[in-house]
Amino acid sequence: SLEDYEETVKKAKEAWKVWADIPAPKRGEIVRQIGDALRQKIKALGSLVSLEMGKIFVEGVGEVQEYVDVCDYAVGLSRMIGGPILPSERPGHALIEQWNPVGLVGIITAFNFPVAVYGWNSAIAMICGNACLWKGAPTTSLISVAVTKIIAQVLENNKVPGAICSLVCGGADIGTAMARDERMDLLSFTGSTKVGKQVALMVQERFGRSLLELGGNNAIIVFEDADLSLVIPSALFAAVGTAGQRCTTARRLFLHENIHDEVVAKLCKAYAQVRVGDPWDSDTLYGPLHTKEAVKMFLDAVEQAKQQGGSVVYGGKVIHRPGNYVEPTIVTDLPHNAPIVHTETFAPILYVLKFKEEEEVFAWNNEVKQGLSSSIFTKDLGRIFRWLGPKGSDCGIVNVNIPTSGAEIGGAFGGEKHTGGGRESGSDSWKLYMRRSTCTINYSKDLPLAQGIKFQ
Repeated sequence: SLEDYEETVKKAKEAWKVWADIPAPKRGEIVRQIGDALRQKIKALGSLVSLEMGKIFVEGVGEVQEYVDVCDYAVGLSRMIGGPILPSERPGHALIEQWNPVGLVGIITAFNFPVAVYGWNSAIAMICGNACLWKGAPTTSLISVAVTKIIAQVLENNKVPGAICSLVCGGADIGTAMARDERMDLLSFTGSTKVGKQVALMVQERFGRSLLELGGNNAIIVFEDADLSLVIPSALFAAVGTAGQRCTTARRLFLHENIHDEVVAKLCKAYAQVRVGDPWDSDTLYGPLHTKEAVKMFLDAVEQAKQQGGSVVYGGKVIHRPGNYVEPTIVTDLPHNAPIVHTETFAPILYVLKFKEEEEVFAWNNEVKQGLSSSIFTKDLGRIFRWLGPKGSDCGIVNVNIPTSGAEIGGAFGGEKHTGGGRESGSDSWKLYMRRSTCTINYSKDLPLAQGIKFQ
C-alpha cells in the first residue's frame, strides 16, 4: 500500500546515512558477499524465475548468474571510481572532480528479467554509495522477495541496515508514487516505451533524474557474403529465446534478395527443431509466454501482419496445452515500413524482409522509433566499419556476426530514441548513479581571479 511505501522510503533514507559513510572498497566487499550468497542459491532462484516468469530453467539460472557477475564487476569498480585532477589556470590552485552518491535510487524492473536488471542497477548503485528501493513487476513478486531476503541477510551480517536494499511490491500506484517522489534521487525504470514516457514526464516535472531502459525493435541484417552457419542459429536464438520476450529480441530480419529464399527455408527447418515444453524440463528450449494477455497480443499481431500483406511461413497459432504457449512464428512478404513491422510485439514473431543495397537497409534499420540493438552479418571489412560509423546503426548496441541479444555486463547496456537513452551495467555507467562536483581549492595566500580580472 502507499502507507507501506511511505514507511519504506523513510527507512531507506535513514539507512543511506549509514551506507554513505562506509568507504567504497568496503561497500564493494559487501557487494561481493551478496554475489556469493546469490551463487549459493543460484539453482533455487533460477527455478523460481522459471516458475514465476516462464522462461526455461537454464535461462533462469543464467539470469541470476548475471547478477553474480555484475557483483564481481562492481567489486573492482569500488576501488576505481573517481574523477580527474585538472590543470588550473590560477597559480596555487587545484581543480578536481569529486563524485558523490546521489542518495536513494528507485529501481522499477520488468517481468521478463526479474533478477538481472535489478542486479545491474543495485550492484553499481551500492558501490557508488546509494541506497536502493526496488519495485519489481507485480507478476514476479516471489522473486523480488526472495532476492531481497538474501541481500538483507548479507547486509545485516555486516552490521549495516537491511533497508539499504529496500523492496516495495505493488502496482502502478506505487510506480507513480516513486516517479513523483522528490526523495527518489534517481529513478531507473525498465519497461515499455508507453509507460516509460509517462514516468519520464513525471520525473522531469520535478527536475528529477531518470534512467530509462524501454522498448526495442531490433534488426539483423544478412548480406550475400554472410556465413549462414552463423546466421541461422543467431537468428533463431535472437527471435525465439525467452519466447521473444527480451527487449533485445530480433523482430526484423533483413535478407539480401539473392539469399532470401535459402535462408527462410533453412530457418523454417531450424524452427521445426525447437523443443517446446515445460520450462523446468532440461530438454526444453522454448517455454510459454508470461500471461494470457501476451497470447492475445501475439494473435492480434499475426492477424495484422496477414491483413497488411504478410505470409505466415511458420507458426502463427496458439499451442493447445496447459499454459500460455504459442508457436514461434516467421512472417515474410511485408514491406519494411508496414505498421506491424514498426510495432514492438513482445512475442516470438520474426518479420523477414528483402533488401538490395547497403544504404537502403541501413536506413531501414534506423527508421523505427526504438534504437536498442542491431546486428549485421558480413565479411566485408569496409561495410563493418560503415555500420559502426556515423551513417551506420543508430542503436546503443551495434553488433557484427553475432545476434542482437546476449549483451555482456562489461559494456554499457541501453539504447537511443524511444528506447530511452539510459545506460546500465558496464563502462562508465556508474556516473549515472552519482553526482559530479567541480571543486577548486586555493592553497596559496593570493586570490587571482579567473580570466585575469582585477579589482582595485
